[in-house]
Amino acid sequence: MSHGKLYVVAMTLNSGIDLVSIPGPTILPDRVREALARPMPNIYDGPLLETSDRVLDRLPSIARTSGHGFVVIGNGHAAWQMAINNTMEPGDKVLVLESGIFAAIWGNNVAAAGVDVEVLPGTMTGPVDADALQTRLANDTVGSIVAVLVAQTDTASSVHNDIPALRAAMTAAGHDALLMVDGIASIGTERFEMDEWGVDLAIGASQKGLMCPPGVSFVWAGERAIDRYRSLSVDRPRNAYVDWAQRLEPEAVYQSYSGTPPVTHLRALDVALDIIDEEGGLPAVWERHRVLAGAVHAAIDAWHTPDGLSFNITSPAHRSNAVTTVRTGTVDSLALARVCEREYGVTLGIGIGAIRDRSFRIGHMGHLNPPMVLGTLGAIEAALVHLDAPLAGSGAAAAARYIGEQTTG
Repeated sequence: MSHGKLYVVAMTLNSGIDLVSIPGPTILPDRVREALARPMPNIYDGPLLETSDRVLDRLPSIARTSGHGFVVIGNGHAAWQMAINNTMEPGDKVLVLESGIFAAIWGNNVAAAGVDVEVLPGTMTGPVDADALQTRLANDTVGSIVAVLVAQTDTASSVHNDIPALRAAMTAAGHDALLMVDGIASIGTERFEMDEWGVDLAIGASQKGLMCPPGVSFVWAGERAIDRYRSLSVDRPRNAYVDWAQRLEPEAVYQSYSGTPPVTHLRALDVALDIIDEEGGLPAVWERHRVLAGAVHAAIDAWHTPDGLSFNITSPAHRSNAVTTVRTGTVDSLALARVCEREYGVTLGIGIGAIRDRSFRIGHMGHLNPPMVLGTLGAIEAALVHLDAPLAGSGAAAAARYIGEQTTG
């Protein structure tokens, strides 16, 4: 006969290592974290200068360009500011291609600089319409639009825009506006070919596919963007910190960063680029992201019911390899995220914009492998079961099957 006592306890399964599955900042590799922990060096001579030279020399290859790569100490919004400062002036006009929210936010920053901003309307559920772009530019017979702004991947909607198709539309319209691409979420996660695709200026950041902490961003400028900079009025309003004047031909490392270099970020990025090279270079990284994104997409297909989970981006060809926005139907998205984080130690990205309360986002970018993706999907499925949400099938099983089918080793 048992004489034991019956205990009622508050139990949680979250006692291991937390998994952050948001679309940036992403998980840092151990070697990157070790680089961040090293003591401060001499910034005028010695190893730091060698690290800076290596990073700056390799920077153009990240965007697949022979153009100039600039480092900005600041997040992606600071890179937007550098692009604005060096290619636009009051009285200019730019066309923003809407397909989520981030290109539009970039456009708001452009407007604050006294530049006329026009938005080509889009939706939260699909890519930019290349035909609409061609029609709009063909109607600009006087060439008033100096630049076209677009995000390759918008992390709010999780759309993946077809940059070659947009460039082809601009060419077909016979328009010579600069094509400027926000690649913050896509560079280092999916194919981006700046020179091959005819991109004139691109923007990236450290905290997503490049596996570093937030705080450093990048601008890659092709020949046409540099020419545009040199043609601007000398008496226009300028921000000296992000201006290209000293950075184009710096006499010292200090000038490359418009002041004290970002020591820890340079060390981290140097290591992160080594990790990318060791994986097999960017094409291998892109392929890994394709497979892991495919696993996430397979899971959502398996879960989908009319009143439950579904894709925000309706066209499979325009779903990002970096992030997936999931609509939740009748499922309480905040409750789902809360269960995942508090009970299972998995942090999901909340919805953004108009679909904030009816969606969540899964980040699948950067330092990531199948166990991490399958763990995230398994936690989501467990939370859905706990919430008695409608499910057509097992997304975790579908994701595992997809990865198994894609494995080549």
